Amino acid sequence: MDKHEEVLIALRQIIRAIDLHSRKLNKNAGLTGPQLVLMRAIKASGEEVTIRQLSNNTNMSQATATTILDRLEKRGLVVRQRSQLDKRKVHAHLTEDGLALLEKAPLPLQDSFISQYQELDDWEQSLLLSSVQRISTMMNAEHLDVAPLLEVGSITQQEKTKSELEE
Repeated sequence: MDKHEEVLIALRQIIRAIDLHSRKLNKNAGLTGPQLVLMRAIKASGEEVTIRQLSNNTNMSQATATTILDRLEKRGLVVRQRSQLDKRKVHAHLTEDGLALLEKAPLPLQDSFISQYQELDDWEQSLLLSSVQRISTMMNAEHLDVAPLLEVGSITQQEKTKSELEE
């Protein structure tokens, strides 16, 4: 087998692993990866987290975070409340159902990746980063604005698709 074929197989295996994890997450917890990441960010941020802060903490656009929060709120997992101190700000909070679901939900795939990646020596981390960035450039994908989520497809598209299936 040629080396380029081996690289393409490895890329396909990565894509497949992400897809399988996403399906498992959806089946076991009824959540998408971005929903789980946003809920974990709400919990980690405490009681007074704004949509802007969530957007920054998760590297999602405010529009994407708002769309995801709409879905979570519709399911009774999150509530949004206007700040008592500054009426321009809206804070997101997990409901009891949201906290319960979050407790039993598996960790996002990137958490496992991050812990293993951080165990590598600095030179090996740099080598992998350089290689993956080169592959991104070779696929004309370096200009795409994406969040560091190991999830298949567009965050907003997945949310739209999920909501369309629910309706």
